[in-house]
Amino acid sequence: MKKKKKKKKKKKKKKKKKKKKKKKKKKEKEKEKEKEKEKEKEKEKEKEKEKEKEKEKEKEKESMRYTRA
Repeated sequence: MKKKKKKKKKKKKKKKKKKKKKKKKKKEKEKEKEKEKEKEKEKEKEKEKEKEKEKEKEKEKESMRYTRA
């Protein structure tokens, strides 16, 4: 009987550890999501910068066209 009880206790401990791991995994997943969001924001910023550059180039072309004509 005593041996069985000890085994049960061990099992409980293992379960607790698993729960902790799950929490850690959840936190890690959330961190991953945050990173993904950050990456998306960065991509958006890059796109905006590209658009701005394109606009600048267009303006330069227009001004050049006018100066030549």
